[in-house]
Amino acid sequence: MEKLSYEIEINAEPEKVWSVLWGDITYRQWTTAFTDGSFYEGTLEENNIIKFLDPKNNGMYSRVEKIIPNEEITFLHLGEIYEGIEVPQDWGEATEAYFLEENDNGTLLTTKIQTPAEFKEFFEEKFPKAMAIVKHLSENQL
Repeated sequence: MEKLSYEIEINAEPEKVWSVLWGDITYRQWTTAFTDGSFYEGTLEENNIIKFLDPKNNGMYSRVEKIIPNEEITFLHLGEIYEGIEVPQDWGEATEAYFLEENDNGTLLTTKIQTPAEFKEFFEEKFPKAMAIVKHLSENQL
């Protein structure tokens, strides 16, 4: 399992960054770094299943392990979705966590990922781009 970490300073309060991360319209904007047309289905509450999808109903599904609004959220990735069909995967502790820490400059956004090695290169390429979009949206939208 690979452990990856990304962080970026954002000149906006944590509540703004959180709303950019998880608001429907802005989520679709920053996740274009991964796949155009990305969206999620489900309610961000502990133990809920969330589906992260592309326009062809492909993606992955995960359980919300922990959520403290405006501070942190952790997903445990359970499997992939192919044309709407859930296919469980034996990924162990494949997690994706977002931490928002308020500081003098606004917010430090940190993302920590535990992923099978096969996905490392994808995340290394895409996550810095995604976080730059989150920063831009957080600092420039009303």
